[in-house]
Amino acid sequence: MIQGLMKRLYGAFSHDIGIDLGTANTLVYVKGQGIVINEPSVVAVNQKTGRVVAVGGQAKDMLGRTPAHIVAVRPLVDGVISDFEVAEEMIIYLINKAQSESKKFFGPRVIVGIPSGVTNVEARAVRDATKNAGAREVHVVEQPMAAAIGIRLPIHEPAGNMIIDIGGGTCDIAVISLGGVVRSKSLKIAGDRLNNDIISYIRNEFKILIGEKTAEEIKISIGVVVPGDHAHEAPIRGRDLVTGLPREVVLTDADIREAISQSIDNLVESVKEVLETTPPEILSDVMRRGIYLVGGGALIRGLDKLIEDYVKIPVHIADDPLTAVARGTGVILEDLEKYQDVLIQNEDDLPKAQ
Repeated sequence: MIQGLMKRLYGAFSHDIGIDLGTANTLVYVKGQGIVINEPSVVAVNQKTGRVVAVGGQAKDMLGRTPAHIVAVRPLVDGVISDFEVAEEMIIYLINKAQSESKKFFGPRVIVGIPSGVTNVEARAVRDATKNAGAREVHVVEQPMAAAIGIRLPIHEPAGNMIIDIGGGTCDIAVISLGGVVRSKSLKIAGDRLNNDIISYIRNEFKILIGEKTAEEIKISIGVVVPGDHAHEAPIRGRDLVTGLPREVVLTDADIREAISQSIDNLVESVKEVLETTPPEILSDVMRRGIYLVGGGALIRGLDKLIEDYVKIPVHIADDPLTAVARGTGVILEDLEKYQDVLIQNEDDLPKAQ
Protein backbone atom coordinates (compact mmCIF):
# COMPACT_ATOMS: atom_id res chain seq x y z
CA MET A 1 0.00 0.00 0.00
CA ILE A 2 2.82 2.40 0.93
CA GLN A 3 4.70 1.51 -2.28
CA GLY A 4 1.59 2.23 -4.33
CA LEU A 5 1.16 5.59 -2.60
CA MET A 6 4.80 6.49 -3.23
CA LYS A 7 4.46 5.59 -6.92
CA ARG A 8 1.43 7.86 -7.24
CA LEU A 9 3.31 10.67 -5.51
CA TYR A 10 6.32 10.24 -7.78
CA GLY A 11 4.02 10.21 -10.81
CA ALA A 12 2.29 13.39 -9.67
CA PHE A 13 5.40 15.40 -8.80
CA SER A 14 8.11 14.17 -11.18
CA HIS A 15 8.67 13.27 -14.80
CA ASP A 16 10.03 10.04 -16.22
CA ILE A 17 12.75 10.97 -18.71
CA GLY A 18 14.57 9.05 -21.45
CA ILE A 19 17.93 10.37 -22.67
CA ASP A 20 19.73 9.37 -25.87
CA LEU A 21 23.22 10.42 -24.76
CA GLY A 22 24.98 10.84 -28.10
CA THR A 23 28.42 12.06 -29.09
CA ALA A 24 27.00 14.59 -31.57
CA ASN A 25 23.44 15.21 -30.28
CA THR A 26 21.51 14.42 -27.13
CA LEU A 27 17.75 13.87 -27.28
CA VAL A 28 15.43 13.91 -24.29
CA TYR A 29 12.07 12.12 -24.15
CA VAL A 30 9.55 13.02 -21.45
CA LYS A 31 6.87 10.47 -20.65
CA GLY A 32 3.51 11.71 -21.87
CA GLN A 33 5.04 14.52 -23.94
CA GLY A 34 7.40 12.83 -26.42
CA ILE A 35 10.78 14.22 -27.49
CA VAL A 36 11.11 17.71 -26.01
CA ILE A 37 14.84 18.39 -26.49
CA ASN A 38 17.22 17.76 -29.37
CA GLU A 39 20.47 19.58 -28.63
CA PRO A 40 24.11 19.18 -29.74
CA SER A 41 26.28 17.51 -27.08
CA VAL A 42 28.47 20.57 -26.60
CA VAL A 43 29.19 22.67 -23.51
CA ALA A 44 30.98 26.06 -23.49
CA VAL A 45 33.07 26.65 -20.35
CA ASN A 46 34.70 29.87 -19.12
CA GLN A 47 38.16 28.72 -17.98
CA LYS A 48 38.71 31.84 -15.88
CA THR A 49 35.69 31.25 -13.68
CA GLY A 50 35.09 27.54 -14.32
CA ARG A 51 31.44 28.29 -15.03
CA VAL A 52 29.35 26.92 -17.88
CA VAL A 53 28.58 29.65 -20.41
CA ALA A 54 26.25 27.76 -22.76
CA VAL A 55 24.95 24.25 -23.47
CA GLY A 56 23.64 22.63 -26.64
CA GLY A 57 22.92 24.68 -29.74
CA GLN A 58 24.32 27.93 -28.32
CA ALA A 59 27.57 26.17 -27.37
CA LYS A 60 27.87 24.50 -30.79
CA ASP A 61 27.62 27.87 -32.50
CA MET A 62 30.70 28.85 -30.48
CA LEU A 63 32.86 25.96 -31.80
CA GLY A 64 35.95 27.46 -33.42
CA ARG A 65 34.77 30.99 -32.64
CA THR A 66 35.57 31.48 -28.93
CA PRO A 67 38.15 33.71 -27.26
CA ALA A 68 41.04 32.02 -25.49
CA HIS A 69 39.36 31.83 -22.08
CA ILE A 70 36.14 30.20 -23.36
CA VAL A 71 36.37 26.60 -24.55
CA ALA A 72 33.60 24.70 -26.31
CA VAL A 73 33.88 21.11 -25.05
CA ARG A 74 32.32 17.88 -26.22
CA PRO A 75 31.98 15.89 -22.98
CA LEU A 76 31.41 12.62 -24.87
CA VAL A 77 34.00 11.09 -27.18
CA ASP A 78 33.21 7.91 -29.13
CA GLY A 79 29.98 7.57 -27.18
CA VAL A 80 31.52 7.55 -23.68
CA ILE A 81 32.05 10.30 -21.12
CA SER A 82 35.50 11.88 -21.50
CA ASP A 83 34.91 14.85 -19.19
CA PHE A 84 32.80 13.80 -16.21
CA GLU A 85 32.16 17.25 -14.70
CA VAL A 86 31.15 18.84 -18.01
CA ALA A 87 28.93 15.85 -18.85
CA GLU A 88 27.25 16.24 -15.49
CA GLU A 89 26.60 19.94 -16.15
CA MET A 90 25.10 19.06 -19.52
CA ILE A 91 22.79 16.43 -18.03
CA ILE A 92 21.70 18.85 -15.27
CA TYR A 93 20.84 21.41 -17.94
CA LEU A 94 18.87 18.86 -19.99
CA ILE A 95 16.93 17.45 -17.03
CA ASN A 96 16.03 20.92 -15.74
CA LYS A 97 14.96 22.04 -19.20
CA ALA A 98 12.86 18.91 -19.70
CA GLN A 99 10.94 19.29 -16.46
CA SER A 100 8.27 21.91 -16.01
CA GLU A 101 8.54 24.05 -12.91
CA SER A 102 5.40 22.46 -11.44
CA LYS A 103 6.90 18.98 -11.44
CA LYS A 104 10.32 19.27 -9.84
CA PHE A 105 9.44 18.17 -6.31
CA PHE A 106 10.93 14.70 -6.81
CA GLY A 107 13.87 13.86 -9.03
CA PRO A 108 12.89 12.09 -12.26
CA ARG A 109 13.29 8.43 -13.13
CA VAL A 110 15.74 8.41 -16.04
CA ILE A 111 16.66 5.86 -18.72
CA VAL A 112 19.89 6.60 -20.60
CA GLY A 113 20.90 5.04 -23.93
CA ILE A 114 24.63 4.37 -24.33
CA PRO A 115 26.65 2.55 -27.04
CA SER A 116 26.94 -1.23 -26.95
CA GLY A 117 30.21 -2.68 -25.77
CA VAL A 118 30.97 -0.02 -23.14
CA THR A 119 32.73 -1.25 -20.02
CA ASN A 120 31.02 -1.49 -16.64
CA VAL A 121 33.08 1.44 -15.42
CA GLU A 122 31.94 3.56 -18.38
CA ALA A 123 28.33 2.58 -17.70
CA ARG A 124 28.82 3.54 -14.05
CA ALA A 125 30.17 6.95 -15.11
CA VAL A 126 26.92 7.58 -17.00
CA ARG A 127 24.86 6.46 -13.99
CA ASP A 128 26.83 8.60 -11.57
CA ALA A 129 26.66 11.72 -13.76
CA THR A 130 22.89 11.28 -14.14
CA LYS A 131 22.40 10.61 -10.41
CA ASN A 132 24.44 13.70 -9.52
CA ALA A 133 22.28 15.69 -11.94
CA GLY A 134 19.28 15.00 -9.71
CA ALA A 135 17.78 11.74 -11.02
CA ARG A 136 15.90 9.67 -8.47
CA GLU A 137 16.46 6.41 -10.30
CA VAL A 138 18.75 5.65 -13.27
CA HIS A 139 18.59 2.77 -15.76
CA VAL A 140 20.97 2.23 -18.67
CA VAL A 141 20.15 0.56 -21.99
CA GLU A 142 22.31 -0.16 -25.03
CA GLN A 143 21.47 2.18 -27.89
CA PRO A 144 20.91 -0.47 -30.60
CA MET A 145 18.47 -2.26 -28.27
CA ALA A 146 16.66 1.01 -27.51
CA ALA A 147 16.57 1.84 -31.23
CA ALA A 148 15.08 -1.58 -32.06
CA ILE A 149 12.38 -0.97 -29.45
CA GLY A 150 11.86 2.56 -30.76
CA ILE A 151 11.14 1.39 -34.31
CA ARG A 152 8.84 -1.34 -32.93
CA LEU A 153 10.86 -4.41 -33.89
CA PRO A 154 9.52 -7.55 -32.13
CA ILE A 155 12.60 -7.98 -29.92
CA HIS A 156 10.94 -10.40 -27.47
CA GLU A 157 9.92 -12.90 -30.14
CA PRO A 158 12.10 -15.93 -31.00
CA ALA A 159 13.12 -14.30 -34.28
CA GLY A 160 16.25 -12.50 -35.41
CA ASN A 161 16.29 -8.72 -35.87
CA MET A 162 19.35 -6.85 -37.14
CA ILE A 163 19.91 -3.17 -36.56
CA ILE A 164 22.75 -0.78 -37.44
CA ASP A 165 22.87 2.42 -35.37
CA ILE A 166 25.27 4.95 -36.93
CA GLY A 167 25.66 7.90 -34.59
CA GLY A 168 28.20 10.66 -34.21
CA GLY A 169 30.91 8.78 -32.32
CA THR A 170 30.10 5.09 -32.75
CA CYS A 171 28.41 2.66 -35.09
CA ASP A 172 26.66 -0.20 -33.29
CA ILE A 173 25.77 -3.33 -35.25
CA ALA A 174 23.55 -5.76 -33.35
CA VAL A 175 21.54 -8.91 -33.96
CA ILE A 176 18.71 -9.21 -31.42
CA SER A 177 16.44 -12.10 -30.46
CA LEU A 178 14.34 -12.95 -27.40
CA GLY A 179 15.12 -9.64 -25.71
CA GLY A 180 18.88 -10.09 -25.89
CA VAL A 181 21.81 -9.27 -28.15
CA VAL A 182 22.97 -12.41 -29.97
CA ARG A 183 25.87 -10.82 -31.88
CA SER A 184 27.14 -7.25 -31.84
CA LYS A 185 30.04 -5.06 -32.83
CA SER A 186 30.78 -1.45 -31.95
CA LEU A 187 32.96 0.64 -34.26
CA LYS A 188 34.50 4.08 -33.94
CA ILE A 189 33.43 4.69 -37.55
CA ALA A 190 30.57 7.18 -37.48
CA GLY A 191 29.73 10.80 -38.21
CA ASP A 192 32.78 12.31 -36.51
CA ARG A 193 35.17 9.94 -38.29
CA LEU A 194 33.64 10.81 -41.66
CA ASN A 195 33.99 14.53 -40.88
CA ASN A 196 37.68 14.02 -40.07
CA ASP A 197 38.11 12.02 -43.29
CA ILE A 198 36.72 14.97 -45.27
CA ILE A 199 38.97 17.46 -43.43
CA SER A 200 42.05 15.33 -44.16
CA TYR A 201 41.12 14.83 -47.82
CA ILE A 202 40.60 18.56 -48.44
CA ARG A 203 43.85 19.38 -46.65
CA ASN A 204 45.82 16.85 -48.72
CA GLU A 205 44.16 17.40 -52.09
CA PHE A 206 43.42 21.13 -52.08
CA LYS A 207 45.84 22.38 -49.39
CA ILE A 208 42.94 24.06 -47.60
CA LEU A 209 42.17 23.81 -43.90
CA ILE A 210 38.49 23.67 -42.93
CA GLY A 211 36.74 23.19 -39.60
CA GLU A 212 34.64 20.30 -38.35
CA LYS A 213 31.39 22.23 -38.75
CA THR A 214 32.14 22.97 -42.42
CA ALA A 215 33.03 19.31 -43.02
CA GLU A 216 29.73 18.18 -41.52
CA GLU A 217 27.75 20.65 -43.62
CA ILE A 218 29.42 19.52 -46.85
CA LYS A 219 28.88 15.84 -45.91
CA ILE A 220 25.17 16.45 -45.39
CA SER A 221 24.70 18.57 -48.52
CA ILE A 222 26.52 16.51 -51.17
CA GLY A 223 27.64 13.27 -49.48
CA VAL A 224 26.69 10.22 -51.57
CA VAL A 225 28.36 6.80 -51.26
CA VAL A 226 26.99 5.37 -54.53
CA PRO A 227 27.56 7.18 -57.88
CA GLY A 228 24.34 8.57 -59.30
CA ASP A 229 23.06 10.00 -62.56
CA HIS A 230 23.54 13.60 -61.45
CA ALA A 231 26.69 15.10 -59.97
CA HIS A 232 26.35 17.28 -56.88
CA GLU A 233 28.72 20.06 -56.00
CA ALA A 234 29.09 22.79 -53.39
CA PRO A 235 31.60 25.53 -52.60
CA ILE A 236 33.70 25.44 -49.43
CA ARG A 237 35.78 28.15 -47.85
CA GLY A 238 38.85 27.69 -45.71
CA ARG A 239 42.41 28.82 -45.11
CA ASP A 240 44.98 28.20 -47.83
CA LEU A 241 47.85 26.34 -46.16
CA VAL A 242 50.37 27.78 -48.66
CA THR A 243 49.48 31.49 -48.56
CA GLY A 244 47.64 31.59 -45.23
CA LEU A 245 44.83 33.53 -46.91
CA PRO A 246 41.15 32.57 -47.33
CA ARG A 247 40.34 30.52 -50.43
CA GLU A 248 37.23 28.93 -51.93
CA VAL A 249 37.04 25.72 -53.96
CA VAL A 250 34.15 23.70 -55.37
CA LEU A 251 33.78 20.11 -54.16
CA THR A 252 31.80 17.38 -55.92
CA ASP A 253 30.08 14.31 -54.54
CA ALA A 254 32.94 12.26 -56.07
CA ASP A 255 35.38 14.08 -53.78
CA ILE A 256 33.31 13.27 -50.70
CA ARG A 257 32.90 9.66 -51.84
CA GLU A 258 36.66 9.28 -52.19
CA ALA A 259 37.30 10.99 -48.85
CA ILE A 260 35.06 8.64 -46.84
CA SER A 261 35.51 5.49 -48.94
CA GLN A 262 37.92 3.74 -46.56
CA SER A 263 35.71 4.26 -43.51
CA ILE A 264 32.55 3.21 -45.38
CA ASP A 265 34.31 0.07 -46.66
CA ASN A 266 35.34 -0.83 -43.09
CA LEU A 267 31.76 -0.30 -41.88
CA VAL A 268 30.30 -2.55 -44.58
CA GLU A 269 32.94 -5.20 -43.91
CA SER A 270 32.04 -5.15 -40.21
CA VAL A 271 28.38 -5.78 -41.09
CA LYS A 272 29.53 -8.83 -43.03
CA GLU A 273 31.64 -10.04 -40.08
CA VAL A 274 28.65 -9.87 -37.72
CA LEU A 275 26.52 -11.81 -40.21
CA GLU A 276 29.24 -14.46 -40.59
CA THR A 277 29.11 -15.27 -36.86
CA THR A 278 25.29 -15.15 -36.54
CA PRO A 279 23.60 -18.55 -35.94
CA PRO A 280 21.99 -19.86 -39.18
CA GLU A 281 18.40 -19.90 -37.86
CA ILE A 282 18.64 -16.26 -36.83
CA LEU A 283 20.42 -15.41 -40.08
CA SER A 284 17.47 -16.81 -42.05
CA ASP A 285 15.16 -14.49 -40.07
CA VAL A 286 17.38 -11.50 -40.87
CA MET A 287 17.39 -12.43 -44.56
CA ARG A 288 13.59 -12.49 -44.53
CA ARG A 289 13.02 -9.39 -42.39
CA GLY A 290 15.95 -7.30 -43.58
CA ILE A 291 18.44 -5.00 -41.82
CA TYR A 292 17.32 -1.70 -40.28
CA LEU A 293 19.43 1.48 -40.35
CA VAL A 294 18.98 4.12 -37.64
CA GLY A 295 20.94 7.13 -36.41
CA GLY A 296 22.19 10.14 -38.33
CA GLY A 297 24.44 7.97 -40.51
CA ALA A 298 21.35 6.26 -41.94
CA LEU A 299 20.68 9.49 -43.84
CA ILE A 300 23.91 9.24 -45.86
CA ARG A 301 22.59 8.90 -49.38
CA GLY A 302 23.13 5.50 -50.98
CA LEU A 303 24.41 3.75 -47.83
CA ASP A 304 21.40 1.42 -47.63
CA LYS A 305 21.89 0.37 -51.27
CA LEU A 306 25.64 -0.14 -50.78
CA ILE A 307 25.14 -2.47 -47.79
CA GLU A 308 22.29 -4.30 -49.52
CA ASP A 309 24.38 -4.95 -52.64
CA TYR A 310 27.30 -6.21 -50.53
CA VAL A 311 25.54 -8.58 -48.12
CA LYS A 312 22.58 -9.51 -50.39
CA ILE A 313 20.01 -8.76 -47.66
CA PRO A 314 17.30 -6.04 -47.90
CA VAL A 315 18.21 -2.88 -45.98
CA HIS A 316 15.53 -0.52 -44.66
CA ILE A 317 16.00 3.01 -43.37
CA ALA A 318 13.80 3.38 -40.29
CA ASP A 319 11.21 6.13 -40.12
CA ASP A 320 12.74 9.19 -38.41
CA PRO A 321 16.06 7.38 -37.77
CA LEU A 322 17.53 10.26 -35.73
CA THR A 323 15.01 9.80 -32.90
CA ALA A 324 14.83 5.99 -32.79
CA VAL A 325 16.88 5.59 -29.58
CA ALA A 326 15.02 8.37 -27.75
CA ARG A 327 11.67 6.88 -28.79
CA GLY A 328 12.88 3.52 -27.54
CA THR A 329 13.67 4.91 -24.09
CA GLY A 330 10.13 6.30 -24.08
CA VAL A 331 8.62 2.89 -24.86
CA ILE A 332 10.67 1.35 -22.03
CA LEU A 333 9.46 4.04 -19.61
CA GLU A 334 5.85 3.16 -20.45
CA ASP A 335 6.34 -0.42 -19.22
CA LEU A 336 9.59 -0.73 -17.28
CA GLU A 337 8.77 -4.21 -15.94
CA LYS A 338 8.28 -5.64 -19.43
CA TYR A 339 11.65 -4.33 -20.61
CA GLN A 340 13.61 -4.99 -17.40
CA ASP A 341 15.63 -7.71 -19.12
CA VAL A 342 16.99 -5.36 -21.81
CA LEU A 343 18.53 -2.93 -19.30
CA ILE A 344 22.21 -3.11 -18.43
CA GLN A 345 22.81 -4.75 -15.04
CA ASN A 346 21.80 -2.94 -11.88
CA GLU A 347 24.03 -0.35 -10.29
CA ASP A 348 24.79 -2.55 -7.28
CA ASP A 349 26.23 -5.21 -9.58
CA LEU A 350 28.66 -2.81 -11.23
CA PRO A 351 32.25 -2.54 -9.99
CA LYS A 352 33.18 0.65 -8.19
CA ALA A 353 34.87 3.21 -10.46
CA GLN A 354 38.46 3.85 -9.53
